[in-house]
Amino acid sequence: MKTKNRLRTTLNLDKDVIKTIKVVALNKNSTQTEIINEYLRKGLEAEKDKNKIPDYLIANKTTYNPDPDRIMKSSGFIKGVEPFDAVKLVKEMRRGG
Repeated sequence: MKTKNRLRTTLNLDKDVIKTIKVVALNKNSTQTEIINEYLRKGLEAEKDKNKIPDYLIANKTTYNPDPDRIMKSSGFIKGVEPFDAVKLVKEMRRGG
């Protein structure tokens, strides 16, 4: 077993989970540590892809930058002199005034 880049830690796992890990490790002729690492990697990779915009929805892949800080800085707010009533404004716009 390779121990390079490993960190020793304690996990509190449910009994049914550890039993399943033991069975999988035996069936794959592997260790429980290797099985836990494999399944955690798969789960983390799936989580990372979950929040990603699919490529077919991105119009310009060469300039697309999903950096949330940049998006928040570029969105900004319009500052007005006095507060306004949005409902009143919409009603006036619908009336054409």
